[in-house]
Amino acid sequence: MKFTLKQLRVFLAVAHHQNVSRAAREMAMSQSAVSGALKELESQFDIQLFDRVGKRLQINELGRILRSKSEALVAQALELEQDFFQHQAGGEIKVGATLTIGNYLCVGLMDRFMASFPESRVKLDVANTETIAREILDFKIDIGMIEGELQHPDLLIQPWRQDELVCFCSPEHPLASVGELSLERLLGLKWILREPGSGTRQTFDRALYEHLHALDVLLELQHTEAIKRAVESGLGVSCLSRIALVEAFARGSLVALKTPDLNLQRMLFIVLHRHKYRSAGIQRWLKICEA
Repeated sequence: MKFTLKQLRVFLAVAHHQNVSRAAREMAMSQSAVSGALKELESQFDIQLFDRVGKRLQINELGRILRSKSEALVAQALELEQDFFQHQAGGEIKVGATLTIGNYLCVGLMDRFMASFPESRVKLDVANTETIAREILDFKIDIGMIEGELQHPDLLIQPWRQDELVCFCSPEHPLASVGELSLERLLGLKWILREPGSGTRQTFDRALYEHLHALDVLLELQHTEAIKRAVESGLGVSCLSRIALVEAFARGSLVALKTPDLNLQRMLFIVLHRHKYRSAGIQRWLKICEA
């Protein structure tokens, strides 16, 4: 074998940072050692993995092709190393979840995962759909749990569970006692919405696609709890996942608005990189989600 795992790790670190000095800090190596390892890997096979632009390295087409396979091989090697140390499968998995899933569903999944497999750990990152997709494509996380729809040739996207959005207002709002709201009446309201790029906003915008120009959007916020507090204070109305509103509806601090003219149904998805090696931890997480 002409290459070493260390050379592959150097290649992946440089591909991630597009910079030798930052890759060196990540690997606790000198810049010259990182440059030497990368140069040796390329010269062994008479290839070039990066385009050199001044001091910056830009991964080229060949580098992108080999990167995903290298990621998979290094991941398998790390899992094997953990097995040698622990004498059992385990280790850490990195899950990226969108806001609603991360705040209201992932805690239960993590509890079941770690109860069944106490030797394993879960690192959870919460962000919007677009960010989760970028992190999966960049191999920063292992599994994505998202609310929005995606299309990318390197992503495997599988349906997970049904969800629906619900429009709501404060109990003191004039519409709190109204049975059903017409589309015309909805367009006359002040809205407090999730930010563009979130799965929740994607579903809402699709439901009102032909009327977005007529919406009065007062605030765009990144956090569901902030939106709920703003609506409770009477600033306007909003639309979020029913999952995030169950407790507020039960205690009466928020009131659901019936909107028969809107299709607010949606699917939640699990996302994986097509070339990601599925470690024992990843497979365990997927089985828990399926259950």
